[in-house]
Amino acid sequence: MEMHAFGRLTAVEVARRRLMGAVRPIERTEEVPVDAAFGRVSARTVLSPFPIPTFARTTWDGYALRSEDTRTARRDRPVTLRIVGEVFAEQAYRRRLGPGETVAIATGGAIPRGADAVEIFEEVERDDGRIRLRRAVRPGERISTPGHDFARGARLVREGEELSATALGTLAACGIASVRVFARPVVAILPNGNELLPPGASPKEGRIFESNNATIAAVVTSAGGIARPEPPLPDDPDRIERALRRALRTADLVLATGGSSVGERDHLPRLLPKVGDLLFHGIAVRAGKPTLAARAGRRIVLGLPGHPTSCLVNMYWLVLPALRRLARRPGPGWTPGWAVLGSDAVAPTPGLATVVPLRFEGGRAYSTFRGSSVITSLSGATAFAMLPPGRRIVRAGSRLRVFHLDPPLGPGGPASPETRAGANR
Repeated sequence: MEMHAFGRLTAVEVARRRLMGAVRPIERTEEVPVDAAFGRVSARTVLSPFPIPTFARTTWDGYALRSEDTRTARRDRPVTLRIVGEVFAEQAYRRRLGPGETVAIATGGAIPRGADAVEIFEEVERDDGRIRLRRAVRPGERISTPGHDFARGARLVREGEELSATALGTLAACGIASVRVFARPVVAILPNGNELLPPGASPKEGRIFESNNATIAAVVTSAGGIARPEPPLPDDPDRIERALRRALRTADLVLATGGSSVGERDHLPRLLPKVGDLLFHGIAVRAGKPTLAARAGRRIVLGLPGHPTSCLVNMYWLVLPALRRLARRPGPGWTPGWAVLGSDAVAPTPGLATVVPLRFEGGRAYSTFRGSSVITSLSGATAFAMLPPGRRIVRAGSRLRVFHLDPPLGPGGPASPETRAGANR
């Protein structure tokens, strides 16, 4: 069995900087219906084509009237107005309102010409086709005038804005049926290894079920991408190279898992320089040292470790920020803070940064790490810490710099009052 040594390892921040510098935000755009655009990134600044509302309308159920007719109304000396019609939300009153007249009007109804105020039903006395008012109604009361919500030409969304429920409601309220958004980047996921079985197959001695497709696809989806996982490939360099080249023709990012280290069957270190310009091979980090990346034109190929924990923690600290940049989403996908370490001590690694997956319980952080090949090393983990190289053990009760995974991968932000207090120090 032939093995090769790693060359000089790339520092964590250098690897991240090179990868982020190589990523080009998606440029393709598409038009999608407003009601299907939640979470998408707007590719245009959109201005209101109309004043909203486009007509004067009432904000309450009541009576549209001329305020000047109510000037003398007092509790002991009411004013009487004659009801001459009614207006529902979808209707318009065709005649101009005359002196001493009023129209019953439902919320959202168009204010009749001549009227300039609305009194609500609860504040009048109705009797035989007339109403009595015991107070003067001010001009403009309970009326939404044209442009009260949005003036014509008002900015509704900015280019690059992630479309929220309220942003989409705003577009729809202004009569806009579709919006131009940036396309979701396509991410091909190529696992390789003779030992891999697809989930659903029968167990076999010496074989393991492939699990990285599922975890990587979740991270890709969380960042706004379209995950395109493929079945496991055998340790055949020709087949792996063909798969890489095929994926690069249609995907914006290619993530290959397994075969990234220095063993006899680790083919990615020899293949990536053939399909692109190598950015790095080997990162000074534990877990996830055997990671490499290459740039092929505007596209990126990443080779990730096959061990499930190594693969996923590298997705969090290294790949997730790149995915978000590719998809034109702000931030790295995690929020920094502070936490108090629980009962388990965590140890750094001499010469390597150490990624520690963390779960939270009772306001304290606990390491979940059990080994790079053990998927339960990430069970319940919603944050991670990055320990600098060294030998100094971080013991229970110590404050620890942590990075909380943003929704939907984690709750995001400080996880406890202790964390918030620490972050403010």
